[in-house]
Amino acid sequence: LPGFENVPKDVSAATVGNGQTGFLLTIAIIAVLEATVFVQDESKEPGNFGNPLPLVGDDYSDEMRARELNNGRIAMFAAVGQIAAGLYTGKSGIEQFGA
Repeated sequence: LPGFENVPKDVSAATVGNGQTGFLLTIAIIAVLEATVFVQDESKEPGNFGNPLPLVGDDYSDEMRARELNNGRIAMFAAVGQIAAGLYTGKSGIEQFGA
């Protein structure tokens, strides 16, 4: 993105110059979405927001919900692994692959 050329490509980007601005903007967008779009409906069970993007129909079943939860768990585990590896090696995720 324009203006982000000199921002580090690792976890330290959230604390440096334009990277910090981008990080805070991302947090602000998430906060607005949490406060306006993803509001808990009292008539539904906690965490049940339905299908937020029904492009190919409304496939909101217990099986699909379990798949989405497992996908989110794996994604969080992968992100923690990439951050830990970046802090340990001092390299970005792409640099760790030898690129």
